[in-house]
Amino acid sequence: MIYASADEWRAAPQKRVLLFAMSGLGKTHVSNLLRASGAWFHYSIDYRIGTRYMGELIADNAKKQAMQVPFLRDLLLSDSIYIGTNITFNNLAPVSAYLGKPGDPALGGLPMDEYRRRQDQFRRAELAALMDTGHFIRRSQDLYNYPHFVCDTGGSICEWVDPDDTNNPIMEALAAETLMIWIKGSEEHTQELIRRFDRAPKPMAYQPQFLAESWAAYLAEHDCSEDEVNPDSFIRWTYAKALAHRQPRYEKMAARWGITVTAEEIAAVASAADFEELVARTLEAHGQ
Repeated sequence: MIYASADEWRAAPQKRVLLFAMSGLGKTHVSNLLRASGAWFHYSIDYRIGTRYMGELIADNAKKQAMQVPFLRDLLLSDSIYIGTNITFNNLAPVSAYLGKPGDPALGGLPMDEYRRRQDQFRRAELAALMDTGHFIRRSQDLYNYPHFVCDTGGSICEWVDPDDTNNPIMEALAAETLMIWIKGSEEHTQELIRRFDRAPKPMAYQPQFLAESWAAYLAEHDCSEDEVNPDSFIRWTYAKALAHRQPRYEKMAARWGITVTAEEIAAVASAADFEELVARTLEAHGQ
């Protein structure tokens, strides 16, 4: 780890951390809080994906839909209107909307081949955005003179790295630049995330093997064809399985490359000073 002890962390003139966890456990909340302090640069992986690596794909998909409406088609072809995205740190809906959900087109679903294509686009975009972390660390210091840096990752980071590979190039690169911090949720948090997702299911990114196995199991269990799948039903059915699939991967990542804090501890953070002290206490415990 780049900080060998709590004392080294406290004394560091440049504190650099990377947060990873399931969505909904406090990554962006803490990142926003740190940014608001004025001393921390907030690098959002999902924002980078949506603006740098998938922005054109997302906008073109919206234009494709608009071209099916004669009124909008004429305005687009005459350059009378502009279609773009309005992605912010706290509004990443355009990315989710582009990822979509597989299933019955009449219910807004995508054919599985197209869904897999978009999943792969997202995978490549997320890996590229993660590898941009070092660039943004230097940019935040050289261009904006921020002393500290927080990388706010997407929940799917664990889908693309092999936590059993001690030489994983992504994790090695990130660990060389940042202190990696896993926000661990309890069983109560897991159940709350499931309830929240059930109320408002949203698209997710999945490891290809996990997606293939889940899709085949869903079709068999519900005795339906691909174009008969209710998209929301599938992603609700898959969500709890995805949580169980990700948990041990996060745990291995933290054990090999970082430290672990709990979601309860993160929820208690009310200032940058609180966060810095939480990290110090965790490093102290980690070194014992």
